[in-house]
This record gives sequence, structure tokens and C-alpha cells, in this order.
Amino acid sequence: MVEITFIEFDGSRRKCEGQPKMSVMEVAVQNQVEGIDADCGGACACATCHVYVAEPWMEVVGDRNQMENDMLEFAVDVRGNSRLACQVRVSEELHGLVVTVPEKQF
Repeated sequence: MVEITFIEFDGSRRKCEGQPKMSVMEVAVQNQVEGIDADCGGACACATCHVYVAEPWMEVVGDRNQMENDMLEFAVDVRGNSRLACQVRVSEELHGLVVTVPEKQF
């Protein structure tokens, strides 16, 4: 199992476990992480699984693709470390990943 820490908007930390090949969004939904709505179910057709990846993890997580960039145009307070959790695949290299959930999802 791969451990991922979600920092919810109120500052609370949730350590969750996921299996390789799941998306970070699926891990969040499975563990009922507050603030991850996942309205499109992981199809990269909305921005309701927007998260901020902790800086030390940016290189490991990798870059956004064009479709993800397009969807992030609908998100609030997009930053350089913004990602859609549905587009980040869980792998052993991500054990210990830390992401923060923004205040609002759209």
C-alpha cells in the first residue's frame, strides 16, 4: 500500500492508503477526504479534485498534460503546484505524498 497524506482546508491531516494504479482522487474518495468532490468520476472533465502537491513531490508527480491544464482553468486559485488528483496515478514512488485540498472546488 502507498501512503498519501491529504491536508484538508481546515488544516487537518488525513493519512490514507491506496494501491498502485489507482488515482490520488480515487484514494481520496475511498477515504471520504473532505473537499474532494470528484464530480466527473475521474474523467478529467471537471476541476473538483483540484489539489496542491507539496513542493518536494512535484518532480516525482510529473507535469500536467494539456487536457489537465484546460480543466484547471475552471479551478479557483490555481498555482504552479496545482494538479487534478484524478490525473495523478499512485505508484510506489509516491509513498509519503502530501497534497493540500483548496478551500473551494468548482
